[in-house]
Amino acid sequence: MSRASRALLLACLLGGAGGGAIGQIFQGPDWKESDAPPPPAYDLRRLVPFEVPAYMTLKFGVDPATIVITDDGLVRYVAVGTSKSGNAVNAFYEGVRCATGEVKSYARSSGSGWELVANPEWKPMALVNSNYTHALAVQGLCRSGAPRASVGEMIRRLKNPVQELE
Repeated sequence: MSRASRALLLACLLGGAGGGAIGQIFQGPDWKESDAPPPPAYDLRRLVPFEVPAYMTLKFGVDPATIVITDDGLVRYVAVGTSKSGNAVNAFYEGVRCATGEVKSYARSSGSGWELVANPEWKPMALVNSNYTHALAVQGLCRSGAPRASVGEMIRRLKNPVQELE
């Protein structure tokens, strides 16, 4: 059993199934981010679309094969934005900290290979110009201040959005 799974199980056993206790597991003073691997390959044919604000000029999807839930409570993934015509493609290799509502961008691609972000840093989703990240986190990646239980659950949630009490 992974460290993250054990921590979530412990939180549930202690009666802390609410967002506060679970979120605290991944945001304490001893929290340390695991090393981010190089950007994974993505496939446009596998993209699972998710809803973004209507004013955005790109449509977005996430490649399920790139989603990883880390032992330190992060969700890393590749999100892809395509123009409505499908001609322009922009990919983003990012991580989300569900416990703190933050995002970190590791690399970007406009179709000709990855460009690493020079100094990636955690930023509040509310303050970055990537509304798609917040949409993806809320619609599928996070629940109650922690990553969802599995990548499968994340994808099911994105494919079949349902109203959920947090």
